[in-house]
Amino acid sequence: MEILKKYIRDIPDFPKKGVIFKDITTLLKDKKMFTKVISALAKKYKPMGIEKVVAVEARGFIFGAALAHALKAGFVPVRKEKKLPHKTIKETYKLEYGTDVVEIHADALEKGEKVIVIDDLLATGGTLCAACQLVKKLKADIVEVVTIIELSYLGGRKKLKKYNYNSLVVY
Repeated sequence: MEILKKYIRDIPDFPKKGVIFKDITTLLKDKKMFTKVISALAKKYKPMGIEKVVAVEARGFIFGAALAHALKAGFVPVRKEKKLPHKTIKETYKLEYGTDVVEIHADALEKGEKVIVIDDLLATGGTLCAACQLVKKLKADIVEVVTIIELSYLGGRKKLKKYNYNSLVVY
């Protein structure tokens, strides 16, 4: 889906100098293209019997909720620490300078459920890998990890090598 690149805006020096932020709001506001993305993902995953879509905070929620609806599947959020109201399990992961934590509700998934893990973008892979670890702790089966955008030059795919991984656009 290389055409998506036309709908993803580069924002230089955001959130800090030297970073080129991939802005998906330009994709989201285009109703035809946003629908096309969700329809393409749903077409791929519908035959796989996906039961839950696990999405990473925050932009992953946009695609994850829409995809869950299209698949008639449940939606499960993975959030930053202390953002979920019920009993959670957590996973700590490394950042460039330090660590961060993501959580999932302890009762969010059942053993053996077929799950897709989705986010808007794969950079270094820390957050997505942590989300996958949470899914595995709950003993659900990850059918695939998917992002809209992959920044291949940051090597995040290596951290996801034990999972089936798919991205719609690669930079």
